[in-house]
Amino acid sequence: MTALQSDGDIVLVVDDSPDTLTFMNEALEAAGFTVLVALEGQQAITIAKRIEPAIILLDAIMPNLDGFETCKRLKADGFTDTPIIFMTGLSDTDSIVKGLEAGGVDYLTKPINPDELIARIRVHLSTARRTSSAQSALDTTGHPLFTADEQGQILWATPGVKHLFATAKANDQWLINKLAPQLSQWFSHNPSNSHCLKLKKLSYPLEVQLVDNRNPQERLLKLIDSNQPSGAELLRLKLPVTERESEVLFWIANGKTNREIAEIIDMSPRTVNKHLEQIFRKLEVDNRTSAAAGAIRVLTQGG
Repeated sequence: MTALQSDGDIVLVVDDSPDTLTFMNEALEAAGFTVLVALEGQQAITIAKRIEPAIILLDAIMPNLDGFETCKRLKADGFTDTPIIFMTGLSDTDSIVKGLEAGGVDYLTKPINPDELIARIRVHLSTARRTSSAQSALDTTGHPLFTADEQGQILWATPGVKHLFATAKANDQWLINKLAPQLSQWFSHNPSNSHCLKLKKLSYPLEVQLVDNRNPQERLLKLIDSNQPSGAELLRLKLPVTERESEVLFWIANGKTNREIAEIIDMSPRTVNKHLEQIFRKLEVDNRTSAAAGAIRVLTQGG
C-alpha cells in the first residue's frame, strides 16, 4: 500500500451518470478504497443496508429519488454516523444549504477534482472514527449523556439516555416537537456549564444538565432522573455533612475550584472555603483530593 492509498474502506458512490461512476471508481480504487456503486437513491439505500459503507458520495440530482431525499432517508434508517458527501453541478447557496440540512457533511461541485475528493474523504473518515471511538467509550460508562445542536435536536445519545426517555414514555415525536423547543430556548439564554433545565410536558420528572458548552453546534448534556437522589443529596444521605456541605462536596468531586463552586451554588468563595473546612473535619481528611475521593466512592457505588 502506497502513501496515497487507504485501507480498503468501503465507499458507496451514488450517481445516475455511467461516466461519473467510471471516473469515480477508477480514482477511488487507485487510492485503495473498495467501491460500491448505485444508479439511484432507493438502490443506494438497499445496498447500504446490506453492506454498510464507511462513507457515501451522493449526487444531488437523480431520477425517482433525488440525493437530498436519499440522504434524509439514510439518516432516518440509522446511518447517522456515516459521512455523506454531496457531489453535484448545483453550486447555488440554497442547494448547498439544502444538502447540509439533509444530513450531508460536505458538498463538492462538479467537475470533481479527484485529489481534493480523496483528501476530503480521508478527513471525514478520520473525524467519524474519532467520534465513534469517543461515543463507544461513553457508552460503556453507563452515564446518561447526549449531544444536541442549537435547535435542540439530539445528535447522539448513550443507552442510558434512551432508557430514561423510554421510562418517561418520550417517543421520537416528543423528542422532536417537545424536547427540541425547550432545549433551543434554553440554549438561547447561554446557560453556564452545570446549569440544569427541568423538562416540561412529561409524566415522569427528568432534568437536563449542561456538561460542556464549548461547541454551540454540539453541546454535551446529561439527562437526570429527578426521582432519584441527586449527587449532592446522595452525599448528604450517606455522609455526615449538611445540605450546603454536600453541594460543595459534590462539586469538589467534579473537579470544580472554589470560585467555580461559588458561582454554581450562589455563594462567596470564602463561604465555600468555610464549608470545605467543616467537610475535612467531618470526613477526617486533610485535603480536597481525599475528600473528593471519598465522595466519588459514594457516588460510584450509589450509596
